Amino acid sequence: MDEQAFRCLKVNQTRLMKDLHYTCQWGTGKRWGFMATETGMSRLSLSDTDKLARDWFVETTKSLGCSVTVDAMGNIFAIRPGREDGPPTCAGSHLDTQPSGGRYDGILGVHAGVEMMKVLNEHHVETAFPVGVVNWTNEEGARFPISMVSSGVWAEEIALETAHNLQEVGGGSATMKSELEKIGYLGTTPASYKSMPLAAHFELHIEQGPLLEAEKKKIGIVKGVQAYRWYTIEVLGRDAHTGTTPFSARADAMLAACRMISVSHDVAAKHSALASTGILTLSPGSVNTVPGNVKFSLDIRSPQDATVEAIEAELKQEFSRLMSNEVTKGLDLAVTWKTDSISPATHFHGDCIAAVRASAESVTGSSSLAREMVSGAGHDSVYASRRCPTSMIFVPCRNGVSHNPEEFTTAEDCRIGAEVLMQSVLRYDKSRCQ
Repeated sequence: MDEQAFRCLKVNQTRLMKDLHYTCQWGTGKRWGFMATETGMSRLSLSDTDKLARDWFVETTKSLGCSVTVDAMGNIFAIRPGREDGPPTCAGSHLDTQPSGGRYDGILGVHAGVEMMKVLNEHHVETAFPVGVVNWTNEEGARFPISMVSSGVWAEEIALETAHNLQEVGGGSATMKSELEKIGYLGTTPASYKSMPLAAHFELHIEQGPLLEAEKKKIGIVKGVQAYRWYTIEVLGRDAHTGTTPFSARADAMLAACRMISVSHDVAAKHSALASTGILTLSPGSVNTVPGNVKFSLDIRSPQDATVEAIEAELKQEFSRLMSNEVTKGLDLAVTWKTDSISPATHFHGDCIAAVRASAESVTGSSSLAREMVSGAGHDSVYASRRCPTSMIFVPCRNGVSHNPEEFTTAEDCRIGAEVLMQSVLRYDKSRCQ
């Protein structure tokens, strides 16, 4: 295909959005507006509603002439044949959402891949090698608490047994394996890049941040994903009566945790990085008892691995200081760190980035409407990039809001992003012949 042929392939915007909103009947969440599509999503991974969305994906891609493979993590690979055999160049994302999520995070990327297949069929395009769409399982990590877990198993970075034994959050007894069996998506193909190799992986996603909208850009050319580490911090003090224990005799774990959380923000800001706490639990949980035990999550992020390491080291010193000097004068507390997850900085492949850049200029008609950027959030492309050339495409989202029912991207921006995705896949496929 030449440049003119690329430009002739147009996404059907109406059809793309109709399909996307049609599948959002499965797992519809909180309403935020008056129009039929102005609701969020609550489609947790491997739930009954996730099964219905998966069934739609399988049936639709099969009807478009794709072969469908389901692996042992429930990852679904829909592959359209090319002139020659070989690993497919794929568009990939996810259909699961946060408990109180929106209609675009992940979902848009999968639907854009399906729309690509429809456009190729309508124009009778024969690719050099196979192309495909991947629906990765439990990207969000909202139900089973490791995000991007199934692409991680595919990349052989996470053990299959570890993933299968993940227990759902909230006190339930279901595991990933039990729910894969329950909904009929425990595939027989090994979850491995060796069994299901990809030639390249492109992912369309909403930005989940405010930069593109603020700068009036249409496309983010994603060069990589910033590093992050997740920790569970436990503060051990002593339970005590609130009315009879003076401040000088307290070992107040809650007060210490609050000051730690505040310090983590200050230290991260000093390093031009980010730190957040999203989970905090304490005991004994009584109004008139000073808490003796507190656990809180800590999420540290930066584009550079060295910065994350420096923040961790500095915070360990600061937390120790708080324990012995600042919170109580008479009683020391103890603090322990548990590292839950480490995701090093990811740098995407130059050839894939070049394909996205050329496609963005072709679709928008101007290089000024795109900008290069680093993703602040993790995506399945992180693990995909460890086993095949990879890049991502961002489109604006209103006010930078995501993981929220009011997450929104205009139909035009969805269409532009889908066309950039399609061209990127086709450009990469063409490059494999050279």
